Amino acid sequence: KSVLFLGFLLAFLGLALPVTQGKIIPRCEMVKILRRHGFEGFEGKSVADWMCLVKYESGYNTKAYNNNGPSRDYGIFQINSKYWCNDGRTPGSKDACHIRCSKLQDDNIEDDIQCAKKIAREAHGLTPWYGWKNHCQGRDLSSFVKGC
Repeated sequence: KSVLFLGFLLAFLGLALPVTQGKIIPRCEMVKILRRHGFEGFEGKSVADWMCLVKYESGYNTKAYNNNGPSRDYGIFQINSKYWCNDGRTPGSKDACHIRCSKLQDDNIEDDIQCAKKIAREAHGLTPWYGWKNHCQGRDLSSFVKGC
């Protein structure tokens, strides 16, 4: 009986939780997108660096979302509402990419790419992303592009 109840509970919770699953972009497809958009060597970083960043920031999920308290991160690159996008809720948002944060959560990642490049250009690298700093920086990342 308890297993059946647990099953119903999990099913109910699955229906009650907001949908945050966007398109999960397959690894090699993401590699191709990044190469096509000139990420190889951009600000001294490789496509492998960007792939690792995307993996640890969003799990390749276009609708990824993270609440940081006063600000939030949106989309496949987890772009922050305090500095880069406007979510209408973050006090003192700079909106440096001039974009609604909700636009960073659709399956069209062209605008996400433009904003991520702006962030990297201004930072001269990928240090604004903690996922990259904590999991990718200084490591062998060749497995992220292998076979693609």
